[in-house]
Amino acid sequence: MPTYRDEAIVLRTQKLGETDRIVTLLAKGTGRVRAVVKGVRKTTSRFGARLEPFGHVDLQLYEGRNLDTVTQAVTVRAYGAQLCTDYPLWTAGSAMLEAAERLTPNEKEPAAQQFLLLIGGLRALTDQGRAPGLVLDAYLLRSLAISGWSPSFDACAQCGSAGPHRAFHLAAGGAVCPQCRPPGALSPRPDTMLLLGALLAGDWAVAEASDDRTRREGNSLVAAFLQWHLERGLRSWPIVERV
Repeated sequence: MPTYRDEAIVLRTQKLGETDRIVTLLAKGTGRVRAVVKGVRKTTSRFGARLEPFGHVDLQLYEGRNLDTVTQAVTVRAYGAQLCTDYPLWTAGSAMLEAAERLTPNEKEPAAQQFLLLIGGLRALTDQGRAPGLVLDAYLLRSLAISGWSPSFDACAQCGSAGPHRAFHLAAGGAVCPQCRPPGALSPRPDTMLLLGALLAGDWAVAEASDDRTRREGNSLVAAFLQWHLERGLRSWPIVERV
């Protein structure tokens, strides 16, 4: 069997038989991969706890007909050890892992930008002391942008006329001017549009100056925009704790 090496983030695990496990990975070079880890649930397993969600690992795998098999795993960083001690951080991180899997629908399709964005999001959660809700919303907006669904929060998403505009429409792609505004468009507060534009652009000074009301409305818009494009919401969304 041909073998290959890659670094990856563990997105999800599930049991297989009595001692094995299937892991879903987002790999830097390979994209989303599902692989078997044999004997990992035995107390004598050489893999230990290296292949758990949030783990950043360097792997060697060999290709299988249906599923690849992990033969070596070296921990680069175990983000889960930090996230599991803080519930808001853990829930935000869980939503990020699920979104990363959903936004890479095709197995083994290269997704280096999504991989690097996820690494950056996990580092922001664990190292930079930022509000987990803001980190999650920034990650989701940028991940959607990489997937080709970048929302507009200033110029009109339909005709391109300069903003800011007060209306926001999911199907139209974001902010819409009065002439392009379709029925059913939302009317977010100007501060909310400013916040979401700052999160998409990485302007943390503006984002962190926002108040709780603005963040709650922004989160609702991000959730609705994500659900519109994925056609259903994230399973982990209800448990995300907002502070």
